[in-house]
Amino acid sequence: MLGILYCNGAAASSESVADMTLFLVLAVFRNLAWSHSAAVSTNPQRFLDAHQNSPLTARNPSGHSLGIIGLGAIGYMIAKKVYAALGMKILYHDLFRKSEQVERSVGAVFYPELDKLLGDADCVVVATPFAGKTLLTAEKFAKFKRGGRFVNIARGSLVDEQALVAALDEGLLSGVGMDVHANEPHVHPRLASHPKVMMMSHNAGGTVDTHIGFERLAMENIESFLLKGKALTPVNAHLIKPKSVL
Repeated sequence: MLGILYCNGAAASSESVADMTLFLVLAVFRNLAWSHSAAVSTNPQRFLDAHQNSPLTARNPSGHSLGIIGLGAIGYMIAKKVYAALGMKILYHDLFRKSEQVERSVGAVFYPELDKLLGDADCVVVATPFAGKTLLTAEKFAKFKRGGRFVNIARGSLVDEQALVAALDEGLLSGVGMDVHANEPHVHPRLASHPKVMMMSHNAGGTVDTHIGFERLAMENIESFLLKGKALTPVNAHLIKPKSVL
């Protein structure tokens, strides 16, 4: 029986995506979306009024908790950067608990139940693959700590964007950072114009380093398979019988 081994290249973008996440976490704590929209106003009085009536109070991330949904290659890179650079406490939910060594390296606390993490974290970051169904629904947003923050750098389809708008309008969330969108290349008009939303255009991984990394990892996977019989980042190896060939 013939088999085609498929390899994942996500590890090549981990650094770039984590860097963008760091920016978005800062953005939702420091109200950068609102600050920018007020600053670029061509009406000086409007700027002054907006400054005096800011809908949010900017906070330093240090000492607050970051809940990460999915502590894979990208989630762990985010945890390392946020823990070291921003001094945040790391909470995480994953299908499988990580080793004690991994947890200790970023001071991470494991949450078996997602709802509990949503209620405890000051800011929640989604860093998990799309598994066929929406993860963050109106029911889940209702579980968030009131006034919490939310960042999505994973997949837009993981989030019910109508429910996200409602959570913002109702005050359940005080800030949102998003690099991905449910209906790309189209973006939700309410989210795009919302003063509490810092929006990017799915370019978190868009660096030269990421593209070089993709090419390098592809060649390393091929080389490792041909020389050692085992790829570095296989996805479907468990589905291919031992005697299968490329």
